[in-house]
Amino acid sequence: MKHSHKLGLFDVFCTATGAMISSGLFILPGLAHAEAGPAVVLSYLLGGLLAMTGMLSQSELVSAMPKTGGTYYYVTRSMGAAMGTVDGLITWFSVSLKSAFALVGMAAFMGALAQAIDIRIVALLLCVFFVGLNIFGIEGAALVQRWLVVGLLAILGIYIVRGMPAIDVANFEPFAPHGLMPVLSTAGLVFISFGGLVKVAAIAEEVKQPARTVPLGMMLSLGVVSLLYFLVVFVTSGTLGGEKLDASLTPISDGARVFLGTPGVVLLSIAAILAFISTANAGIMAASRYPVALSRDRLLPTVFATINSRFHTPHVSLIFTGGFMVIALFLKLSILVKVASSVLILTFLFSCLSVIIMRESRLQNYRPQFRSPLYPWVQIIGIVGCLLLLVGMGTPALLASAVLVAAGFFSYWFYGRVRSTREYALLHLIERLTSKDLTEHLLESELKEVIRERDHISTDRFDHFIEECPILDIDRHMTLGEFFGEVAETLSPRLNTPKDEIVRLLHEREEDTSTVIASGLAIPHLVLQGEHQFDILLARCKPGIAWSGDIPEVHAVFVLAGTKDERNFHLRALAAIAQIAQPLHFYKRWIQARNKEALRDVVLLGQRQRL
Repeated sequence: MKHSHKLGLFDVFCTATGAMISSGLFILPGLAHAEAGPAVVLSYLLGGLLAMTGMLSQSELVSAMPKTGGTYYYVTRSMGAAMGTVDGLITWFSVSLKSAFALVGMAAFMGALAQAIDIRIVALLLCVFFVGLNIFGIEGAALVQRWLVVGLLAILGIYIVRGMPAIDVANFEPFAPHGLMPVLSTAGLVFISFGGLVKVAAIAEEVKQPARTVPLGMMLSLGVVSLLYFLVVFVTSGTLGGEKLDASLTPISDGARVFLGTPGVVLLSIAAILAFISTANAGIMAASRYPVALSRDRLLPTVFATINSRFHTPHVSLIFTGGFMVIALFLKLSILVKVASSVLILTFLFSCLSVIIMRESRLQNYRPQFRSPLYPWVQIIGIVGCLLLLVGMGTPALLASAVLVAAGFFSYWFYGRVRSTREYALLHLIERLTSKDLTEHLLESELKEVIRERDHISTDRFDHFIEECPILDIDRHMTLGEFFGEVAETLSPRLNTPKDEIVRLLHEREEDTSTVIASGLAIPHLVLQGEHQFDILLARCKPGIAWSGDIPEVHAVFVLAGTKDERNFHLRALAAIAQIAQPLHFYKRWIQARNKEALRDVVLLGQRQRL
């Protein structure tokens, strides 16, 4: 797949924001107020705080692995292909279904403005339009998303500013008429308002500098939307009062009628339409990436990963997603919407669990550029909170969700299991706890390639030598003479030079001046006779090498050997090693590396200038 990387920070912000502002704001406040009273504003804040746990976890994961598929990719790499298949399929189902529901909601508002319109036909036409828009390029879909969100925020801003003076303080008394427990349970009801936040992670590959841009965009979006929810619900509650608000399914439009009149109702109906369209567009954009990611890992037929050669978009997956949405438009959606909500809560839970597994597995090449603060408490609160919300969704939604999960396992067992074998972090965690060899460290290799792509690391001649060089991982204390003997034993056949000659040259170089350049690090080097020869040897000795005199014991060694005509490259190699070994985390990674290939990766992924 050719990645155009055309989306910037504002696009990410608009995708996340547009995916969140729809029924959660234009329909739900009335139902929520009936449960919690004016204290519903606190329910929205609590929902936002719980959503923050999933957002922080998603931000860390996407900064480490900015790949198409969002939560599917992280769950597969942390908990395995079976759980990944379940997560990918149920998330695709949920996001697609909620997008279809958004189109129905939008069409309903349009029907309120023009009674003769058949809302199902309008929803169908809009679905076809947005699928086509996404096929013709994600940049065009993102441009539409920008204008939708800007228009939506502007209208809601007018609503807040004009509504504040119209608030009647008496409408907030009593503040929590049913007590505090309904405030907490209502937080579960409104939590789905923040569910669209995770959609943006699914398009990470198509974002400029995704490791930085996606987390920042998600944080900005959650902050803005949380404040917006609080203020809009505060104004609506303060202007309408409980008697009118509790029975309203169009609470924001009804609130606008109080202080803006009929023009306000029309304006807020337009805002609602923009919100539903924005949610649907963002949903189609994100949902279509899940079959792509599953197909790449051979957990779905490869046709779903087909990319349009002209527009570089996954047209097969987009058409498939659109087709499902068209069917969903004509279904009774009441129970299915609850199922979609419970599935989205599961994606938050999986994100929190994935961060814990990735961190505790101690994978060397798991290197997020953003780390979730207050680990692991943020993740534990997220997991417990999501479980409580799932229980609060009720038995029908839980049973339907269980059926979807079972369907995901069924798909994996009969299709993906025989076609895809993939290492995952949970195996590395079990390996670490039991001291048993369960992996071949293929996940480390995959993460290495992800880092190279993420950080735009191009390979040069030094990298090629490191990829092929011999590595000594010594588990006993050594003298300098013993170490040089081991080096000569390894390099002699590679350099076609007698072992005694290599040992002599190493000792001569050390007698001239010590090659220890930092505490615990040495770079012995020797000049050979002849032409066009160069080699590198890496060595680690955890117990330490007694170098000479009062020099502290050495644990990391880079041996360079080359002929005189390679002098310029010799100097460049010295400079590269100095840059790699300079950061404080180098020495820690070097000592903690599990094996020789992990030592090689420490050098290959080190920060340095490349030629």
